[in-house]
Amino acid sequence: MSSYIMTTIQEYDNAVKQCRDIFLKKTADYGTSWRVLRTISIVDQIYIKAKRIRTIQETGSQKIDDDIASEFKGILNYGVAGLMQMELKAEAAEDMDVHAVQHLYDKVMANAKALMENKNHDYGEAWREMSQESFTDLIL
Repeated sequence: MSSYIMTTIQEYDNAVKQCRDIFLKKTADYGTSWRVLRTISIVDQIYIKAKRIRTIQETGSQKIDDDIASEFKGILNYGVAGLMQMELKAEAAEDMDVHAVQHLYDKVMANAKALMENKNHDYGEAWREMSQESFTDLIL
């Protein structure tokens, strides 16, 4: 029986799909409330999530059910929200249609994917050998 190893692009696409599904579901449920956040507020939300991950990594315990993987997904989605905010004009409507959000989300993630592919070329996918703790430290 042959083993199946996902390529970086497959892993990326799978992770983005999961994050995108969460983001669009929350947009459908709650609207585009993230549109009122200033850049520093989005950065603080990312910091809070990374800090929680580090605390769980260091203590080995947690009292809230959200696991580390879901916190990393939250970090990615806050990052996307921040990039979308930068793409939108300040005077753009706060309430956006889910389809417009989907289009913008996909555009931001396509740019991120291209950057990742270029970096992977130059760095030889060094991230595969890094620890999860290093990712947390880099985010913080």
